[in-house]
Amino acid sequence: MSDDQTPAEEIDAVADAALDHMEALNAEIASLKEQVLRYAADMENTKRRAEREANDARAYAIQKFARDLLSVGDTLGRALMAPPQSDDSAVKNFVLGVEMTEKALLTAFESNGLKRLEPKKGDKFDPHQHQAMMEQPSDEVAGGAVIQTLQPGYELLGRLVRPAMVVVAAKGSGGGDAGGESGATNPYAKAPAEGGDDAGASVDRKA
Repeated sequence: MSDDQTPAEEIDAVADAALDHMEALNAEIASLKEQVLRYAADMENTKRRAEREANDARAYAIQKFARDLLSVGDTLGRALMAPPQSDDSAVKNFVLGVEMTEKALLTAFESNGLKRLEPKKGDKFDPHQHQAMMEQPSDEVAGGAVIQTLQPGYELLGRLVRPAMVVVAAKGSGGGDAGGESGATNPYAKAPAEGGDDAGASVDRKA
């Protein structure tokens, strides 16, 4: 205690010094807490980014494998479009075996996230999932709608593997256009599919 300070003033000075020290400590604690939270957020973002990149890498590898298998499914489907007609039990068993093989293959596709895209007659053309192979007038469906699916498409975990190849009704068919909006943008314009693939929506116009 200095000679010119009373005991009360000395106590106040010590209390003020202690308070300043506590405030400095609290500020340092808050700063450290903010750094910890920031590091934790950075670690969580890094973890999520690593998981996303790993999933993308797996999806890309599976996508290539799935695309290679699609031709097998197509071949089986074409074989069953016009199966041989015979009373021979061997032929019947052969056709049954092909049918079971196709069913097993499609089940395997579905269980591994490979979704079949097969638009029905009258469905609106989707440039993100469909590829218009030709355009024809129709009295049954509206312009811009699907008339027929020539080949089913597939997507894997939300990524387009192959667009469905379809025949599309010409503008003005069926008394209107799919979507019902006049002056709309070209429904067959090429648009990027989800995941970076293109659906390839060019049209071969045939009467």
